[in-house]
Amino acid sequence: MRDKRLNSILITGASSGVGRAVALYLAYSGVRLFLGGRNQQALQEVAEECQRRGAIVEIKCLDVCDQHGMEEWIHSVGQLDFVLACAGVSIGTADTKSRHTLPESSEKVRQIMSTNIDGVLNTVLPAIEVMRQQEVNEEHLRGRIAAIASVAGFVNSAWAPSYCASKAAVDRFVVSSGGSLQKLGISLSSVCCGFIRTPMTAKHQFKMPGLMDAETAAKLIVQGVLDKKRRIIFPVWMVVLARVIDLLPATLLERFYLPYLEKKDQQKF
Repeated sequence: MRDKRLNSILITGASSGVGRAVALYLAYSGVRLFLGGRNQQALQEVAEECQRRGAIVEIKCLDVCDQHGMEEWIHSVGQLDFVLACAGVSIGTADTKSRHTLPESSEKVRQIMSTNIDGVLNTVLPAIEVMRQQEVNEEHLRGRIAAIASVAGFVNSAWAPSYCASKAAVDRFVVSSGGSLQKLGISLSSVCCGFIRTPMTAKHQFKMPGLMDAETAAKLIVQGVLDKKRRIIFPVWMVVLARVIDLLPATLLERFYLPYLEKKDQQKF
C-alpha cells in the first residue's frame, strides 16, 4: 500500500502477527521501515520480504521493556511519519499442571504488565519527543502514532485479568492523551481489535468469535491511522457487546467464567 503521507515508519513487534502484517502492507518502493522485535531470524525474514517489495529496511533486535535501548533506537532513526507500538504478550490463567484454575502468578502478572504497558510507553513517549521536533506537513501534522490495545480492555475476564487490565491501561492512556497531542500536530490512535489470527492467538484453546486474518487487520489499522481516528475499532459489534457485558455485575459473570474454566482445565487430564 503506497501513501505519500507514510514514508518513514517504525514498528515494534514486527517479527510476527499484526506487526509483521502491517510492515508487509506498508512495504513499497522507497518507503523506509524501521522494524523492531526480539526474534532476530524472524525479523530478518520480514525485512527481506519487505525489501523484495522495494522498501528500505533497518531492523533492531531488542526488548520493548528496555527503556534506554528503545529511547536510543527511536531517537536515532530521524524523521518518523508513523510509529506503531505493536509488541505485546498474552498469557492465560489456567495452570496446566493443576486440576484447578489458579490466579496468575506474580511472575506472569509482572511480565504482562511490563510488556504491554511499559513496552507501549517505551515506544510512544520517545516517538512523541521525536515528532514534536518535526515540521508540520500539509495536514498540519508532525506525525502519527498508534498503539495496539484490545477489545479485552473493555471487559473483566477471569481468563486473563492482567491482559485485560494492561490493554485497558493502553487504551485509556492513548485516548486521554490524544486531544492535547492533536494540538501539537501529533495524531494518536488506540487500536481496539478483536481476535486476530496470529501465533499468539493460535495458543488459545477456546472459540474466538469474529476471528480475522492479520492482513485484514493491517489494512483496517492503517486506514484508521490515516483517517486520524482516536480509536480504531474492529469488529464494532464485539466492542459494543464488550461494553454491555462490562455493565453487568462481576459476580454474575463469574458464575459463567469460573465453572467454564474449571471444565476446560479438567479436559486436559
